[in-house]
Amino acid sequence: MSSYLSKIPSKILATLSFMLLIAIWQGLAIVINDNTLPTPALVLQVFWQEIESGQLPHHLGITLLRLIISFSIAMLLGCAMGIALGINKKLDAFFDNWLVIFLNVPALVTIILCYVWFGLVESAAILAVVINKLPNVIVTIREGTKALDKDLLEMAHCYNFSKKKTFTHVIWPQLHPFVMAATRSGLALIWKIILVVELLGRSDGMGYQLNLFFQLFDVASILAYTIAFIAVIQSIELLILKPLDNRASRWRR
Repeated sequence: MSSYLSKIPSKILATLSFMLLIAIWQGLAIVINDNTLPTPALVLQVFWQEIESGQLPHHLGITLLRLIISFSIAMLLGCAMGIALGINKKLDAFFDNWLVIFLNVPALVTIILCYVWFGLVESAAILAVVINKLPNVIVTIREGTKALDKDLLEMAHCYNFSKKKTFTHVIWPQLHPFVMAATRSGLALIWKIILVVELLGRSDGMGYQLNLFFQLFDVASILAYTIAFIAVIQSIELLILKPLDNRASRWRR
C-alpha cells in the first residue's frame, strides 16, 4: 500500500485527502440528519449568500485588519527583543522569568484585563492580541540567536564585513527558519485570539459574528465563516510565506 502511494504525485494525494474529508463530512451529515451538522452543500450555499449580502467580506476585512496590525507589532517587537536577549546573557537572565510568566498567563485573562483597564476600545483589543503573541516570538527568536554559528560570525569579522553585510549574509540566513516558525505559529495563534477579543468586546469582526450565530444555533453560518477565514490564512501561506521561504532558503543544498 505504501509503495503504491509513493508513486502518486503529492498534489493528487492532497486532492484525494480533501475529497475524503468532504465525503466523511457528507456521510456524517446524512447519518446524523440534524441542524447541528449541515451538509457541505448547505454550508457552501450559506457562504455564497453571506458574500452576496456583503456581511462576510465586511467582517472578514475588519478581522484581517486587526490581524495585520497586531501581528506586525508583535513580530517587529518580538524579533528586536528576541535578538537582544539572545545576544546579551545578563539581559536574558533578568527577563527570563518575565517570559515564563507571560507565556503561561491565559489569553482570556489578558483580554479581560485590557478591556477593564483601557475600556472596550480598538486599541485595547490590539494590545491584548500583541501581549498574547509577543512572548512566543521573543522566545523563538532568542533561541535562534543563541544558535548562531560563532565561527561564521568570527569569519565575517576577520574579513571586515560591514554590519549590514554581516546581517544579510551571515545572521539572516541562520535566523530565517526561526522567523518563519514564529510567523507561521503566530498566524495560527493570533487569529484565534482575535476571535476571542472580538467576541468579548467588539461590535464587528468574525468573532462578533460567530458569537451571534452561536446564540442563534446557526451552525451552517459558523462553518461558512470559519471556512472563509481558513481559506484566507491558507492563501497567505501559499502566496506569501512559502515563496518567501523558498527564496530565502535558496542557499541551502
